Amino acid sequence: MELFDNVTKIVKQDMEATITKGSRLSIAAACFSIYAFRELKKQLEGISELRFIFTSPSFTTEKAPKEKREFYIPRLDRERSLYGTEFEIKLRNELSQKAIAKECADWINRKVTFKSNTTNENMGGFINIENNENAITYMPINGFTTVDIGCERGNNTYNMVTKIEAPHSSEFIRLFNTVWADSSKLQDVTDVVIDNITAAYRENSPDYIYFVTLYNIFNEFLEDVSEDVLPNEATGFKSSKIWEKLYNFQKDAALAIINKLEKYNGCILADSVGLGKTFTALAVIKYYENRNKTVLVLCPKKLSDNWNTFKDNYVNNPIAADRLNYDVLYHTDLGRERGKSNGLDLSRLNWGNYDLVVIDESHNFRNGIGTHANTVENRYVKLMEKVIRAGVVLNKLCKPPKSCKINMSLEVLKWHEKNAGIQSYGQ
Repeated sequence: MELFDNVTKIVKQDMEATITKGSRLSIAAACFSIYAFRELKKQLEGISELRFIFTSPSFTTEKAPKEKREFYIPRLDRERSLYGTEFEIKLRNELSQKAIAKECADWINRKVTFKSNTTNENMGGFINIENNENAITYMPINGFTTVDIGCERGNNTYNMVTKIEAPHSSEFIRLFNTVWADSSKLQDVTDVVIDNITAAYRENSPDYIYFVTLYNIFNEFLEDVSEDVLPNEATGFKSSKIWEKLYNFQKDAALAIINKLEKYNGCILADSVGLGKTFTALAVIKYYENRNKTVLVLCPKKLSDNWNTFKDNYVNNPIAADRLNYDVLYHTDLGRERGKSNGLDLSRLNWGNYDLVVIDESHNFRNGIGTHANTVENRYVKLMEKVIRAGVVLNKLCKPPKSCKINMSLEVLKWHEKNAGIQSYGQ
């Protein structure tokens, strides 16, 4: 038995003497680095074979579920260590990665088989070297990297490695052979490892890089897409007059809004001036009215004629055929207990019975931010109490003012995300 502190006595130097032509290596470690291969390249070229076990799941076909994402992030770090770990940054900065990766991939094709642990069981790391003269084991070994074999310091206070010779090393060789033959615990990942290393020097076309980028950005989103939160086209809302009048970007916005309303129960439409936020909102209203939902539009009184026109049977109503039937009330009506407003008796109005509430010029509610909302029953407080908390409000759609800049939209957005858990959609 011999001890290496990787300061005065280096594991790499001893391995250079131990690995001879025709040696058989078996390594169990959490990760594999092409830079460790470079350090022992001369010796590794002469071996007869290397069997490598990833002691934690790496490169396997199973993808960690989201509820276990904390285990999936370290897995990505292990897999990326092929191109060098965080402690091999100086080596990566030498810009020799492509050449090393190409040599390593060629060597793996000829000499190496990789398998990965597919279980939640812990496996310790070690290196076995068998040759005609002797059998040697180095342990513990966390990864096959330049840090573990003593070429780099890493962040270890100490990095003690024990060298065990025969006959005691035979127990580690027997253990490795037993695990290696257990198909219920291991999965062959050689092809995946080679493909990942090859990617380091492969020349890729721009369109391939573009599509790979899109996949990595949206693959989890596509997995989350559910018919429960997608607009139901069976309602016929796409056959409406309002839908025909929308530009493509407005249609995209309407569909995105419906998706967010179904998923988050709220949305802020933050398009810029002149992009037709009203018509986009009308398309959303049509969708919910086709589903027999009751809709309330809250707007400043000066804009009531505009909203009334789109729901009444007027000759200047371009979407009269859609027969929209939403109620229109004013922001100030939230503070009234009696009287009539736009044909509705406020003393008998069931504020909490609306399924969709559309708020035009929603910046008028931003004064609820801060301590003022806790001391004075202003519009913001009354909106929260009368409408949102009062009953069965399923969705809230807020439109910033026509003169609203993006920073104003963000102010409203921050308020809603903080107080109502509402997500945003906008240009």
